[in-house]
Amino acid sequence: MTFNSIQYFVLLGVVVALYWQLRHRAQNTLLLLASYVFYGAWDWRFLSLIWASTLLDHTIGRRLEVTDGERARKALLWVSVTVNLSLLGVFKYFGFFSDGLESLLNGLGVGWAAPTVDIVLPVGISFYTFQTISYTFDVYRRAIPATRNLADFALYVAFFPQLVAGPIERAAHFLPQITAARPRPTREQLHSALGLLALGLFKKVVVADTLAITVDQAFGNPAGQSSLNLLFGVYAFAFQIYADFSAYSDLARGSARLLGFDLLENFRQPYLSPNIQVFWRTWHISLSNWLRDYLYVPLGGNRAGAVRTSVNLALVMVLGGLWHGASWNFVIWGAIHGALLMAHRAFGGRAATPTEVPALRDLPRVVLTFHAVCFAWIFFRADTFGGAVDYLQGLATGGLGQVNLVEHLWLGVAMIAIDVLQRRRREVFFLDWAPHWRGVAFGAAAVGVLVFSGAPAVEFVYFQF
Repeated sequence: MTFNSIQYFVLLGVVVALYWQLRHRAQNTLLLLASYVFYGAWDWRFLSLIWASTLLDHTIGRRLEVTDGERARKALLWVSVTVNLSLLGVFKYFGFFSDGLESLLNGLGVGWAAPTVDIVLPVGISFYTFQTISYTFDVYRRAIPATRNLADFALYVAFFPQLVAGPIERAAHFLPQITAARPRPTREQLHSALGLLALGLFKKVVVADTLAITVDQAFGNPAGQSSLNLLFGVYAFAFQIYADFSAYSDLARGSARLLGFDLLENFRQPYLSPNIQVFWRTWHISLSNWLRDYLYVPLGGNRAGAVRTSVNLALVMVLGGLWHGASWNFVIWGAIHGALLMAHRAFGGRAATPTEVPALRDLPRVVLTFHAVCFAWIFFRADTFGGAVDYLQGLATGGLGQVNLVEHLWLGVAMIAIDVLQRRRREVFFLDWAPHWRGVAFGAAAVGVLVFSGAPAVEFVYFQF
């Protein structure tokens, strides 16, 4: 059993109905139980993993707070990092590294066959592992106090709206919301929460799941497609993954807001970015900031000269790619973005801020950045490295041919229109409209979801990470 969308909203509705009738501590208990029911629906055995991470980092956090010796504190930190990354490595990367070792040894003339082990990837393990590691780092740095209450920390790790695909919450931002009593949402907050849920459903059901049909056709048989079809397939995936992942973030933030919580913003109109640096400030923001604060800065950041900065950028982006999955495709995807960031820095690119809709003079840079990102998406979406190569060859040599994969690309235009409205106004832009137009917006989203919901359901892309 896993939770589908209807079951998720039933769970959310039941929780919300009971939640505001309870006192603060009982609210937290209800949320923790609901979170474990939600996670256990995938596979109840994996609850042991999330409990192990919770107990480990809660205990180490308490010890870090009362330990003064730097050597002992570093040892505690490395126990947390090593155990958490070892669990992640076994479940996510065992096959990748064992196959790589087999290839290396066979290439050196040493006959060795990698053991065949069928390991199921626990859903969301990459997200909650990074979340608990960031907590331990912050306690080690004395940026935050350790959490004494185990149940509070367990809820921080397992909070069900964002458990399986983020955003990756920081303890400094989220734990105070758990430990303090939460007031009922205001009317404005309630409208905002419902607006985020409406946007999330529209993006997922109408945009992402519909574009998935075009994407599967293009990437499933690149040899049988014209160059234009393959180009449209890349565009379709660019908007599918954006609509899909930002939809999950909208649903998570809207659900949390109904419960009195505020989750981190994870997307800020990334395809309006005039350069690759701005793209990574606006795409999967919680992961980008995590990689910056817990990997790039400890490696030296940009403090050790141009060469070391470039090496740090490349390493961080390659590891960021590997975080997404145990495949050379993800490593290459990360390396491409590392190379783009190094090129941007080397040629003195401006550190523009994502504050306004790009002016007409910025449009060429926005288009160029978008296509650079699209090129990297080919490696992200293709099942194998060979599949990515075949796709690129088809783009170069497939000819004009028949064009039949363009019918759904109007949904990409819809996503850009949403982005422009959000950039000009706010995330739930239609709340600024007159009441009757606001009703039309909610109604249109509802009708769209109903009309397009007859297609086969497509799992959220980031559930696999």
